[in-house]
Amino acid sequence: QVQLVESGGGLVQPGGSLRLSCAASGFTFGSCSMAWVRQAPGKGLEWVADIDGGGGREYYADSVKGRFTISRDNAKNTLYLQMNSLKPEDTAVYYCKWVGVDYWGQGTQVTVSS
Repeated sequence: QVQLVESGGGLVQPGGSLRLSCAASGFTFGSCSMAWVRQAPGKGLEWVADIDGGGGREYYADSVKGRFTISRDNAKNTLYLQMNSLKPEDTAVYYCKWVGVDYWGQGTQVTVSS
């Protein structure tokens, strides 16, 4: 069955960095566009970034452009999100998602606070 398992979240100070990972299994990962989506406390879902199967096309929300980088390693069936210059407003649960299909990971908490 399809599994998406996120890791790498935690508590970081403003200006710090974190790298999220999403281990995928149960489908042909390298053929699928993947995304990171987040949900801040008391707010709705926000599409953060996505990447096509080959890694040649990326999209970023304006709120993270220039600070976050999405990438993937198809040999390892793993999706990444490098987050730099983190701000308190980046605090959220971050989910890995298979684009166009209703499969989500369990999420990983990112808290940016001093």
